[in-house]
Amino acid sequence: TALRLTPNLGLHLRGLADELLVNDFAGATLRRDERELLATAVSAANDCFFCMDSHGAHATALLEREGLGERSSLVDVVKLGSSEGFDAKMRALLHIARVVRANALDLSADDVAAATAAGASDADVQLAILIASAFSMYNRMVDGFRAVTPPSPEAYRDRAAEIAELGYSA
Repeated sequence: TALRLTPNLGLHLRGLADELLVNDFAGATLRRDERELLATAVSAANDCFFCMDSHGAHATALLEREGLGERSSLVDVVKLGSSEGFDAKMRALLHIARVVRANALDLSADDVAAATAAGASDADVQLAILIASAFSMYNRMVDGFRAVTPPSPEAYRDRAAEIAELGYSA
């Protein structure tokens, strides 16, 4: 895959994933599992099954790690393109991510206002846009290189637990 083409490319791609999905983002209130769910939603909308399943597994591992395993059913909701069961803030951010994934120019001031009215910070909106943009790129690389998608999301479980603990660059 692209991560293995050159050591430097892999370093930067994993670093970008850490910046968007793992590391603190000034002013953002999104938890790591919510960030992974945004990546899952974008990947599902792009029909990138490898990324959809792997980031869904990462979200599940994070939810389980935080004692929120009962919320892991939301991963399947996101994979189906729905926002059912999420609070208003996350529904608005999922909408923003899906709009940006399809056509960033379709993102409206009303979309952003709905997210902030639902409790999203400016940084949360920015993060949703950045995750949608980056994962559209990652999805195209993964599919362009014809990454082999395991037959079951369970195949990602061990790596997901490792990423939940250490991030992407470890």
